[in-house]
Amino acid sequence: MAIRKAVILAAGHGTRFLPATKAVPKEMLPLVDKPVIQYVVEEAVAAGLQLIVLVTAGAKRSVEDHFDRNPELEQLLEATNKDAALQEIRRVAHLAEIAFVRQKERRGIAHAALMARHVIGDEPFALFFPDDIIVSSVPAIRQLISVHEEHGGSVVAVQRLPRQEVVHYGVIGAEPLEERVYRVNRIVEKPSVEEAPSDLATVGRFVLAADVWPLLERTPPDANGEMQLTDSLAMMLDAGLPLFACEFEGERFDTGRPLGLLKASVALALRREDTGPALKRYLRSLSLS
Repeated sequence: MAIRKAVILAAGHGTRFLPATKAVPKEMLPLVDKPVIQYVVEEAVAAGLQLIVLVTAGAKRSVEDHFDRNPELEQLLEATNKDAALQEIRRVAHLAEIAFVRQKERRGIAHAALMARHVIGDEPFALFFPDDIIVSSVPAIRQLISVHEEHGGSVVAVQRLPRQEVVHYGVIGAEPLEERVYRVNRIVEKPSVEEAPSDLATVGRFVLAADVWPLLERTPPDANGEMQLTDSLAMMLDAGLPLFACEFEGERFDTGRPLGLLKASVALALRREDTGPALKRYLRSLSLS
């Protein structure tokens, strides 16, 4: 069955950005002039996904508002002849068919994904963590969908990281099938450097086959009471279900951390004609001072 739907998990507290995220969802923090969440929605749209389910939580109404119409603002922009801004906010409001569901209790990633089941139905779907912004000529999620179309099963995005960094991620053990594609035989959440099965760490893009739903439901809570997706994927392997990994092509930014958000902002601003030249001059002036 073709991948038609996406789930974007946007229910986290964003504690690394406090006090900024006390009243503003971390997904609404800006990368230049667009919120983080918009980049992820645009990636899903560019990959041809037709329905996007955003899983949010309390105090995140602004995420929903961002993708809705704002007639008062549109009238103001029209009256003041700010045509470019008017066209952009109208474009955002019509980016995709978007459904919103709430995770009323923060009980982990697997639990958050389950909140979307009644919208997704019993079919495969794409799953996004919005902290990971991936800039690539072919959308990262499209690269995973291509692996799914060729091999079936579920697919995780992976990136090679220094050994000392993999302790913060899920890490796979795998055998290569073709260039940048692996068959996963083991997955471990946040292993020690010594216990990590490889340097291939999972990042926030997944294509999940429909057989993941009962596994998500049965995923046991960890010591913090959270249901982790890595545990669901380990159960998938234990059940003999196929799991593949795609070492995506592209540049990834972890915007869930302040330094990662700053790096992404600078990198994206440098690539734009309206901000790049002036920012380059400013950065050069800093290096000379």
